[in-house]
Amino acid sequence: MLEVLSNRRRRFTIHYLKQRNGDEVTVSELADRVASWENAKDIDQLTHRERKRVRNALRQFHLSKLAEHGFVEYDSNRGTVRLTDAASSANFYVDSLTGGDIPWGVYYLGLSTLSSVCLLALWGGIYPVSLLSPYAFSVFLVAALAVSSVGHFYDNHYRMRLGARDCPPEVDDS
Repeated sequence: MLEVLSNRRRRFTIHYLKQRNGDEVTVSELADRVASWENAKDIDQLTHRERKRVRNALRQFHLSKLAEHGFVEYDSNRGTVRLTDAASSANFYVDSLTGGDIPWGVYYLGLSTLSSVCLLALWGGIYPVSLLSPYAFSVFLVAALAVSSVGHFYDNHYRMRLGARDCPPEVDDS
């Protein structure tokens, strides 16, 4: 699975096919959408060369690899492709950082460090943290974890899941 998802074009392919809810699409339609995302252009602004480069790569390499690993059903004679039932029901998450994003692991490391420093300051009676009661600090910590968890869930489920948005996670659509 990691081998298949390690390639951006294949991730874009899965993303688009997930949006199509199991419907069969032509390789040309798929190539146009993938080329559009790769080149950060609307489909009608793509050049013939940009379309052809992606279409050839999909036909010659990527679609057969996706089919070989059970992600798609590819009919090279008809020039059609669709997600397999297994791939349609699976969720694929891509941890992609765009712009000024901070990886969740780094965020939680920072939150843990801040919480530990505050806890040590509370135990040591260091001002102004000493003004907090252990109960107030516990409420703050639980609230921070709850808000972080909701944010992380939203980010994964609605932003980083292939097929969840109009554009793949790696394409900055802002």
